Amino acid sequence: MSLHIHTIGPAKGSKFAKKVVGRGSASGLGTTAGRGGKGQTARSGGSSGNVRRGFKFQLQSTPKLRGFTGINKKPSEVYLSDLENKFKDGEVVNLASLKEKDLINSSAKSAKVLSTGEITKKLSVEGVACTAGAATKIKAVGGEVK
Repeated sequence: MSLHIHTIGPAKGSKFAKKVVGRGSASGLGTTAGRGGKGQTARSGGSSGNVRRGFKFQLQSTPKLRGFTGINKKPSEVYLSDLENKFKDGEVVNLASLKEKDLINSSAKSAKVLSTGEITKKLSVEGVACTAGAATKIKAVGGEVK
């Protein structure tokens, strides 16, 4: 069959006739209008909608959300012990070199050196944040923090 403007129709199942109720027994939806027998659910407003039973425990066990999520991401953390293991004496520690040595994720925007661990190598830290303790340890062995 060729495709012309007069042969195009709606997708099968996309169109359906409105349910006409209460128009005689022969219509199929007469008498009780598709609502079953008598009682509360046969009346208007009688059905209370989608009641979620057994949902209360799930609500109670969900922790309350407090505060807000800031748009600024926290910097990736690097330990002094990691710098000791991955870098040679006299090398420059910056964001690119940390990514190159797989100490931080390649998508990281910033990094911070924490004072966990010991360092014996003389390193030059540039463009990377340092804690006060990390900065003193780096300077103590003759390194520099810029």
